[in-house]
Amino acid sequence: MKSKCQLAITMAAGAILAAGSSLRAADVDSSTTNQPALTAPDSYEQGRTNNLNSYYHCNELSVDGFGMGSVGSYTLENPSEQRIRHNSEGGAGAGINYFITRYVGVDGEAYSQNTTGTFVDNADGNLLLRLPLGQSGFAPYALGGGGHQFDAAKLWFGQAGGGMEYRFCQHVGVFVDARCVWPNETKYYGVGRAGLRFAF
Repeated sequence: MKSKCQLAITMAAGAILAAGSSLRAADVDSSTTNQPALTAPDSYEQGRTNNLNSYYHCNELSVDGFGMGSVGSYTLENPSEQRIRHNSEGGAGAGINYFITRYVGVDGEAYSQNTTGTFVDNADGNLLLRLPLGQSGFAPYALGGGGHQFDAAKLWFGQAGGGMEYRFCQHVGVFVDARCVWPNETKYYGVGRAGLRFAF
């Protein structure tokens, strides 16, 4: 009888130990399988951040198509709706940009305002400095450079200005900018642009 009781106690102890081991193993497995679920949102957010940050990257080539307008120094110094409407001149152009780093690039552009004269009125090149704003898709930028005017008066000029770009996705965006232009022989004037940008 005693031996049977000892055997029963031993078997019960073994069953309890086995059950405890199984419960501990199940708990470890459960915590392991639940780990990805706990980290999934972080992984998603990280991927989302990387995608948005990749809207602007180094070694980026892009092309622009834009409409533009220019106003003289008197209108800039004495602005009014009537002066801007009557004294501004519109046109269209195209450009190409290359960003060596995410923040520093160069561009070349040309535009025409007078269809009766030369095909290209102005051509210029600039140094670009941009600052992508986190995950927003916006990137303000500054530009400075110079170029040559071919129509009306043939002259050289320097220029400086700034603008804002917004990317809908990695490859397509819109931009608007303005600059002040200082020709070497005539009075300064202002140029504004708005257009589409296609990045590669």
